[in-house]
Amino acid sequence: MSNSKSGKSGGFADYDIKAKIWLEKNGEPVFGMGRFMLLQKIETSGSISSAAKELGYSYKKAWSFINLMEKRFGFELVNKKIGGKYGGGSVLTEQAKKLMDLYEELLKKEKTFLDDYHAQTPHLLQPSKH
Repeated sequence: MSNSKSGKSGGFADYDIKAKIWLEKNGEPVFGMGRFMLLQKIETSGSISSAAKELGYSYKKAWSFINLMEKRFGFELVNKKIGGKYGGGSVLTEQAKKLMDLYEELLKKEKTFLDDYHAQTPHLLQPSKH
């Protein structure tokens, strides 16, 4: 471990603690930040296609995420309206919105935990600047 500025050992002060929160069912990932962001984009754009494009996903990948989540959770997350005279669209279900609220609460608790840890151990690890 060398300090990039002085070439001397910087100890643990050179490192940040990172964490990722996701939900699993039977050891299989169901929901995490990427899928959370997909649902957020669907909610704001009203479109799976637009949401996928904004996130750099193919439409097929976005659909596969939605289908997988719905299958593993056992409930619908997105109400889809196919084409028609005024075009299609997608709207999140109330269960999807509750899931997003739960995930946001988990993220807040994660941040609080890390902030508290950093405050109590500044000599070991400094908070991330990212």
